[in-house]
Amino acid sequence: MRFQTAQQAFEYYYQEIFYNGEFLDNTKFIQNIGFYIEDPLNNQINTPWRKWKPDYAQYEWEWYLSGNRSVSEIKKRAKIWDKMHNGNDIVNSNYGYQWNRNNQLDYIIKELTEKPTSRRAVLTIYDGKEHGIHQYDTPCTLTIMFDLFDNKLNMSVTMRSNDLWFGFCNDQYCFSKLQELVAIRLNKPIGLYYHFAHNLHLYDIHFKNDKRI
Repeated sequence: MRFQTAQQAFEYYYQEIFYNGEFLDNTKFIQNIGFYIEDPLNNQINTPWRKWKPDYAQYEWEWYLSGNRSVSEIKKRAKIWDKMHNGNDIVNSNYGYQWNRNNQLDYIIKELTEKPTSRRAVLTIYDGKEHGIHQYDTPCTLTIMFDLFDNKLNMSVTMRSNDLWFGFCNDQYCFSKLQELVAIRLNKPIGLYYHFAHNLHLYDIHFKNDKRI
């Protein structure tokens, strides 16, 4: 599937899950979903009934840039972060912390600068070999991959699990900002954003008794 904007993808998959999803625990889900966003920086979700908050998405992006694993401040903006630590306010899902481990972000810049045809420009976020540290907080994102094609920077995101309502709407914003950051450092225009989720779902609070569609 191809969409011009993230909003189009959100609205399409909301209906797909609503009508065709399977039930599991307190969610409705579809599996192994991949799609392209052709204009990644058109990343605002203006669907009226979604009431997405761009100021929060920008705050989350800036928190990622800080690399600070503490949720002591961000949990005041989004309560879910207070459920993802063991009492010390430290989480694994600050993606900036993850992509700076072992200088991953600098590595991909160097790799694509020195070899524009490289297939090694990969950031890893969730690492199954670290399962012992994921009791409270298991990152939803697996990898973020970059490649140059037709002199444009493409990005591919793979996720083990993705809540469409909150997760996708805020994640796509932050990932598109990351794509922009890498493109600026490489002095390249932005290409396509490919998004893959093994499990794309809605929680029941977002589809029960829904009369909007």
